[in-house]
Amino acid sequence: MKGLDDALTIRQDDLSGREIAKLLGHHRNAAIESSPEGAVHALHLDDLRQPDITVWSAWIGEELAGCGALRELTKAHGELKSMRTATSHLRKGVGAAVLAHMMKVARDRGYERLSLETGKTDDFAAARAFYTKFHFLRCPAFADYVDDGFSVFMTRLV
Repeated sequence: MKGLDDALTIRQDDLSGREIAKLLGHHRNAAIESSPEGAVHALHLDDLRQPDITVWSAWIGEELAGCGALRELTKAHGELKSMRTATSHLRKGVGAAVLAHMMKVARDRGYERLSLETGKTDDFAAARAFYTKFHFLRCPAFADYVDDGFSVFMTRLV
């Protein structure tokens, strides 16, 4: 979408709005539908309201276009969570803009590394391709994750 940078506003979100709750609910439900029991790592809305997690929402005018969250694992390591683009805004660069924003915040915070967890089935192929495009590479399980045979772990230097 030409001019997305001018049209898109990314702001820290307090998770009180109906729109963000709906998008994050859709994100979690999609993970549940595509993942075996015990392998869903998408967080509930209340779980995102933790002091070590910051959530951003991306808006085009008054319409929610996407979101993402950044969890501080250590002073040098962050984790991407809850990355989602609204269906009506897919393939417009929203995800890339949210990721770029979170990577800047990670650098500003002094993180050296960003990591993430996603699924390994075809349902998650687009997510894996997206992160690969931004130089995330597969890595072993990190933080409190256990390699359950379903998850793909990815990381990159900031």
